[in-house]
Order: sequence, then C-alpha cells, then structure tokens
Amino acid sequence: MTTYALIDTANTFFRARHVASRGASAEEKVAQALHITLASVNQAVQRYKIDHVVFCLEGRSFRRDLYAPYKRNRVVDEQSVTEEELEESRQFWETYQVFTDYISQKTNASVLRHERAEADDMIARFIALHPADKHFIISTDTDYDQLITDKVFRYSGVAGELVTLTGYLKENGRPVIDKKTKEPKLLEDPEYGLFKKLVRGDTSDNVHPSYPGAREKGTKNKIGIREAFEDRHKQGFHYNSFMLSRFIDYDGKEVRVRDAFERNRTLIDLTAQPQEIKDAVDQRIRESVRTTITPTVGVHFLRFCGKYELVKLSEKAETFSAWLNRPYTGVLA
Repeated sequence: MTTYALIDTANTFFRARHVASRGASAEEKVAQALHITLASVNQAVQRYKIDHVVFCLEGRSFRRDLYAPYKRNRVVDEQSVTEEELEESRQFWETYQVFTDYISQKTNASVLRHERAEADDMIARFIALHPADKHFIISTDTDYDQLITDKVFRYSGVAGELVTLTGYLKENGRPVIDKKTKEPKLLEDPEYGLFKKLVRGDTSDNVHPSYPGAREKGTKNKIGIREAFEDRHKQGFHYNSFMLSRFIDYDGKEVRVRDAFERNRTLIDLTAQPQEIKDAVDQRIRESVRTTITPTVGVHFLRFCGKYELVKLSEKAETFSAWLNRPYTGVLA
C-alpha cells in the first residue's frame, strides 16, 4: 500500500494568508503563506509516513458551463475590495504561480491540473485511480469530507487536525473536543452529509437548494431530509414524496425536487462528474504523475527559501528535500 498526500494547493496557500499578524506587509504575508503551506505538508509527511506528495491545482471548472450561478457570488465579493487589497492579491497570485512552477519544475512531487476541472476533481479522481492506497487530503475545505473512508483522511495544517471516520483528532492523536457539546467532535456520516448538502445546496459556491426550506427531521405533514435519505435505497413513499415535490426557483420557474437534486449532484458530489470529465481528468493524471527524476532538488529548495527568506525552513532543508525528491512509483487502476 502506498500513502499519498494530496494537496489542495490554492486552499492551503490562500487560507494561510489570513493567519498573518495584523499590520504585516504584503511581502511578509506572502512569505508566511509559503512557510505555512510547506510546513503543513511537511508535518503531514512526517506524521503519516507519506510516500509521495501530489499538488493539485485549479482549472476553470466545467460546472460554470452547466450552471451559470456557480461561484458567481465570489465575483461580487471581489468587486468590493480596496486598492491595497487588490495589490496584495496580485502579489499573492504572482507568488502562487512562482511556487507552483517551482514545485513542477524543480522537485519530484507530482503537480496535477486540468483546464476544465477544479483541484477537488483532481483529488477525487486520483483517489479513484488508487483504490487500494491510503490518502491524506491537505485542506481546510470540508467539501472533501464526503470522500473520507477508512483509507481517506483530511488534514488541516492550519488547525492541526486530522478528520477521520471516527472523528476529529489533534496532532497528538487525542480527540478534538466540541466546544458546544464538550464531547469528542465526530464526523457526520459522509453519505448522509452529502445527501443533505445536495438538498440544501452550497452557499459558498452559490449552488441553490434542491428543496428550499426542507427540514432535516420531517413533520406530520411533510417529509424531512432524514426520512428521504433512509428510504433512498427502497425509494418508497418517503423518498418519492420528497423527490416529487415542486417549488418555484430563483428564476420564477417551477422545478421538481428530483431534477434540482440531480443537478446539485453533478455540482457537489465529487464522484459524480460527467463521464467525459472523468475520462479527461484521468488521462491528465496518467500523463502528469512525476516518474522522471529532477536532479539537485535540495539545492533548488535552498534557493527557493532564499528568494522568500524562509530561514526556518532552510534550516530543515534535508527534511523537506527528502519528500520533495520522491517521485511517483505507484500503480494506476
């Protein structure tokens, strides 16, 4: 069994932007984001004995072609930023490009990107092509929790938490305590969590609900999400009553819940991409896994650290260079 670290690269890098201390300059924030990104990967590599690291990048999602509102809310947010914030964003994007170019050209880690897919899709399909292997997804994005199994985990380097089927764990292996219940924090059943999200939509990606106002637990007169979920295999009265309901959508059109639910499945379920997208992404993965050897990885790492004054990382150059030097030696299904 091979163990992989799958890096949601943009998520890890840009989330780290918000960890910087107040008053820090753009250059300092950029350097700290690089430090946190590389340190998070290094922590996962050392803790979980990673054999190969895979950096997954964003393309223009096929979802934008299928569903016009997809992530449109983020464009509106970008229009409200100040000139100073725009300049900082420019520096971050420039550094992100330099960073991903460095990983792609000067290390033996794999870098995966497809022009019609998101990093989520690259990660999901990489897992699908390596069913017998173990995978640690490095990201703060809870969308990946739908993929968690006894061989797939999510690690947040920012929070220092590992998300598993049995719950959230701290870096020392002890359970994370839920602030509300004061009990160990548990992971909701991934299958039910996904079903519920297909019903309620995803506000962060501007995906509208497939059943607006649906309650998790039903009433005497109305089927709830839980009842529909539990009846999904038999597709009996509860499931069909739920799915055949109708509502008026944001365009003023009457929509059947089942149709909107299936639309949301394509937009949200990371195993439900159109077959042509799966085939294209799978082919790109086969072409992009790093099997060739780049020489002098350690020297290039020190140069990169010097460029951004990553002094603490350069002091551990041998540790970082070890995993940056490991090529892909796995077997694709």
